[in-house]
Parts: sequence; C-alpha cells; structure tokens
Amino acid sequence: MILAKEFAKALSLETLVYSDKQGWEIKATDLNRPGMQLAGFYEYFPHDGPQVIGKVEMTYLDSLTADLRLERLERFFSYDIPCLILCRGMRCPPDIEELARARGVPVFQSALPTMRFVSNAILYLNAQLAPRQTLHGVLVNVYGVGILLTGESGVGKSESALELVKRGHQLVADDVVDVRRVTDQRLVGEAPEMVRHFMEIRGIGIIDIRAMYGIGSVVLSKTIDLVIHLETWVKDREYDRLGLTEEHMTIMGVRVPLMVIPVQPGRNLAIVIEVAARNFTLKRTGYNAAVELDKRLFTLIDSSNAEE
Repeated sequence: MILAKEFAKALSLETLVYSDKQGWEIKATDLNRPGMQLAGFYEYFPHDGPQVIGKVEMTYLDSLTADLRLERLERFFSYDIPCLILCRGMRCPPDIEELARARGVPVFQSALPTMRFVSNAILYLNAQLAPRQTLHGVLVNVYGVGILLTGESGVGKSESALELVKRGHQLVADDVVDVRRVTDQRLVGEAPEMVRHFMEIRGIGIIDIRAMYGIGSVVLSKTIDLVIHLETWVKDREYDRLGLTEEHMTIMGVRVPLMVIPVQPGRNLAIVIEVAARNFTLKRTGYNAAVELDKRLFTLIDSSNAEE
C-alpha cells in the first residue's frame, strides 16, 4: 500500500486541497480518469485508485449546467477515493474544492500533460505495489545479465561476487535480496537500504564495496534473468555436461532459468559465472552451442551411413 501523501511527494505534486486523510491507502496500481463517471455511468467505477482529471474531463464539466454539474460531482465524491489529481497545471474549481474538503479528499496538481502524468504514475505504482519476497542469495550484474547466486552458507557466493566485482562487474545485493514481481514475467531484485553496498566476507568481516571499488561497482537494482545454484561437489551426482536440457525454478510465479554449478577447491567460479552469462545471452539470441554440436554429430552420422 502507498499513502496518498507519499504518492504526491514521489511525483512532485502540488497540494491544492489539504486533508487530514492524506494517510489514505492507495492499494490499486491503476489510475482512473473519471470521464464516464462524471457523465453518470457508475456500473463500473474503480474508485480505490487515484482519480485523474485532465483537460477533457474539465471541459466536459464546464459544459454542464450548474445544477447538473453539482449533482454529478456530489455523486462522484460520495465514493471513498484516495486522492484527486488535476493535470496541466489546472487550478481547483470552487465546487470541487468544497466537496473535496467536505469528504476529506486531498486534491493535487501536476504541471504535466495528462497522459505523461498517468504514464509516470503507473510506473511508480507498479514498482511500489508489486508483490515482494525476500530471498537468501547474492545478486550480481554480469555482462548485463542479472544473476542470482544461491546455495548453502559458506559455499562461496560472496567470494564469487567479490571476484566478479574485481573483474569489472556490479554487485546488487549480498546475502539478502528483496525481489519484486513487476510484471507477470519479470522479477527485479535489490538490496535492503540498511545493508546496501555492504558485503560479508568470512574471516574479514563487513566491507563496503562502493567505498573500495567505486560507484561503478554497484547498482541499485537489476532484473533476475538467471539463477545459479552453487553446491559442494557431490562425487556420485551426475551434473549436466552438454546443456541440451534447461532447468527452471519458480520465484513468485515466474519461471527463471536455473543452473547448478558444483563447487570444489581450485575451480574459478567467477570465470564459470562469466561464461554462464555469455552463454545465456547467446541462447537468448537463438544460438545454443549444445544444439549446434548435436546437429553436427547427426550430420556426421548421416554422412557415414550414406557412404556405407
């Protein structure tokens, strides 16, 4: 949820009508332009979201007779709406101001054109009201690919991330990753503000990545494109050696590609993770090295059979 006053501050809105109820909760991600409601249609009215009045709605109100205009506005304000925004720098008409004060509805003003304001507001609401979940892991940005490193404590997630930072990549979050589902197919991770840019290295303690390696070594948030699970090498376990099949894991209803990488002394995990990021990018562009090798083998077999 978002408070109306927080919404106004984030989008640089000017308060035209102050209300003690600026603590009203905004729970919906959609805004509503109440043109249909001001015309008298209330079969469907998403009143739990911010109401936006632009030039079209105001021009329509100005075309009504005084009695009809008051009747339409009274019915509109009879619903519990969190706030009202007037766009294009329009001032608040006296009748709207009076009704808003009576109902305790804060009225704000935006200097932006209506559609530009609506677009900015929807992006903000989607980000703030997106479902959230906290995961244990390390999130890094490697060649533009957001990689979530998971695994048991002490397996080497932070050390691998530190080596990646030294090689020019970026840290997003260490140990605790706040994940938001911004769309049905897109996850974004970030670090909690309290521990942002910090990393724990066993034997050394807490270090500040930004202070040590510069502002370019960290990034505030990143999409989660790939999950790499690090685990101690199990001798009798069969690990994928070809890459013909893809594993996935589900995070908040979103399927994310998953790779399991065994860890053992002497293995340079940073290089392996870099290769995984490059290979993931190639697969997204339609090239799969394992499939290409498989095709070559079948071609060779077919040629041998033909010669026989």
